Order: sequence, then structure tokens, then C-alpha cells
Amino acid sequence: MAEQQTNVAVPTNVAVLGGGSFGTALASIAADNGARVRQWMRDEALVKQINQEHRNGRYLPHYAMNPAVEASTDFQSVLADAELVLIAIPSKAFRNVVQAAKAWLRPEQILVSTTKGIEQKGFLLMSQVLEQETGFSHIGVIAGPNLASEIADKQLTATVIASADPLTRTRVQQVLGCRYFRVYASDDRHGVELGGALKNIYAIAAGMAAALGMGENTRSMLMTRALAEMSRFAVAQGANPMTFLGLAGVGDLIVTCSSNLSRNYRVGYAMGEGRTLEEAVDALGQVAEGVNTVKLVCAKAVEMGVYMPLAEGLNHVLFDGVPAQEMARTLMMGEQSSDVEFILPREAVQQAHRDQTHNNTGGWHG
Repeated sequence: MAEQQTNVAVPTNVAVLGGGSFGTALASIAADNGARVRQWMRDEALVKQINQEHRNGRYLPHYAMNPAVEASTDFQSVLADAELVLIAIPSKAFRNVVQAAKAWLRPEQILVSTTKGIEQKGFLLMSQVLEQETGFSHIGVIAGPNLASEIADKQLTATVIASADPLTRTRVQQVLGCRYFRVYASDDRHGVELGGALKNIYAIAAGMAAALGMGENTRSMLMTRALAEMSRFAVAQGANPMTFLGLAGVGDLIVTCSSNLSRNYRVGYAMGEGRTLEEAVDALGQVAEGVNTVKLVCAKAVEMGVYMPLAEGLNHVLFDGVPAQEMARTLMMGEQSSDVEFILPREAVQQAHRDQTHNNTGGWHG
């Protein structure tokens, strides 16, 4: 069967903001596909290394980048002719970088976030930050089971481009889709973006479970109940529950909860071995978005009245000094409710329990 060709038909000018592992991998993919790619980062030494050695020694030291990728610390030179702008900046710095770049952004450009995090003030996702700061109409997000080191090794991988704008979806598929990196489309931007942010929480929990020696049954239960929590929360925020059956939901959750390549998993594993949160994060040397996300999500869940026992238990372990072993107890001591709430609502199970209790106390006389 002939290989499907998804490469760019004509060269496209692509800008990548961010010098981390995922941004670097995407920059090189776009260049492989024939796009003209410029990558912005703060670190002048890293810029020099990419331009001279065609590698990112800090984040992907063994990855041979496409030599056509040009790195720079200057926003204007990176953004001047860009048609597509991929923004791969950690959530804490995301708004500041967009504000700094704004003078060279244009309404006709396509802006796509690859960041799986939430801004603390206002509980905003990164695409919402882009909307606030620019007011542009071509805005999207990329999320999925995308460990950057495997993408760099050209392992078969898939991702999701989510946007209400058909042009954004199509252009990203054209620019990034290739023989080893498939790009699927979604119009549920909010759900895809929430999936990417929320799964980081549960990857920390999965790392703890692995370090504590929990078996495969336990880890499977943890991931499945995590998916239930993620979708419950996201639907309360207006997302489509079906999104969580896809790459940005269950796909991203599986890889992030199963792989030592996952930064959040490694933080959880280190804590399961007995390290403090600070020691685990320092040993990682990179941003683990789940650490920032869990406290924000738990506070929002309380505000919205969404039941999230796993996230709440992890929050206590991370920030209140509760032993990691307690996380497993949280999983087993929570209410036994419905399996898939979109088939059998949780409220229906709770009502059946109340009815049965009422019957057993003599309330039923039929």
C-alpha cells in the first residue's frame, strides 16, 4: 500500500516559540516536511548550538535536528513572515512570552499552543490566554500521547490538533503530518486541552503507585478511575465526553501513566521512593506541569462541586505531607458509584443506595 503523503505542498513559514524538547521535535518535523522554520528561545548558548551543531544539547542531546531549523533570541526575526506559530512554553511563562511576542503577531496567523497546563489566575487554558492576548480567530491546541524523545527517534506517533477553525486544523495537519507523526483533527478544543492538562495529575499518582510496588491490576484501576475523573471534570467545564475516548484523553493518559520518559511520572516515582516534592522536582531538572495543575484543579473541583477523590488525595500527598501510601487508601475508600457515568449516571447509583438504606431501616411498607 502506498504511503500517504501529508507533507506541505509548498514551503510554509513556521515559527516555534520555545526551546524545550517538544518544541524542538516539532520544529524539526516541520522542516523535514519542507517548511521554513525559525525557533525562538531565551538561551543564547542553546541558539548557537542549534545553529552550529543542529542539536538541542539540553533537552534532546542525541537528536539530530533538521539543519534547516534556524534558532534565534529575537522575536521579530522569528515571527516576521510566519504563517503558523507553535507556542511550546511552560504554562507559568506562557502569557509573558505571548505578550513579549505580540508586537510581531498578525491576525491572519495561525497560533497553536502545545502546552499542557493551566494558568492559575482565572483557571485559564493556554488557548484562552492566546485569545485574551491577541483576539485572533485562528487558534488551536495540540495534545496527545507525544513523548518528545520518541518523536525525535521517529517512533510512530499520533497527536490531535483541536480548533473550531477548519483552516487551523487543516494547516497543522499539512505542516506536521508525516510518515511517523500522524495528526488527527478535533473541534473540541476545550476537551482536548483539558485532557492534556489533567492527565499530568494522574501520571504523578501512577509513578507513585509503581514505586510502591503496586500490581498491574492496581495501575489499571488507577488509570481507569483517573479517566472517569478527567472526563467528569471536563464535561462540567463544557467539554464533550467522547473526546476522552481519543488520543488526547485515554491515549495521552496511558502513555503518561506508563512511561519513565514522562516527567510527571518520574516526579511521582521519586516521591514513592521517599523523596520530598522539592527533591523530586530538583532531580527532574525540567517542568512537570502536573505539580502546578493539581492544586488548581482541586480548588476548581470544589468550586464546581465535582467529585475528584484521586486528585484530592494526590493534592494532600504533594502539599500536606501525607504519605504516598495514603493515595492507595484514597482510591479504595471512596464511594463505590457508577463505572461509566455517561451510561449510568452517578446520581442514579447514589439514589439506589439511599433507597436501599431506607428500605432496610423499615421505611418501605409495600
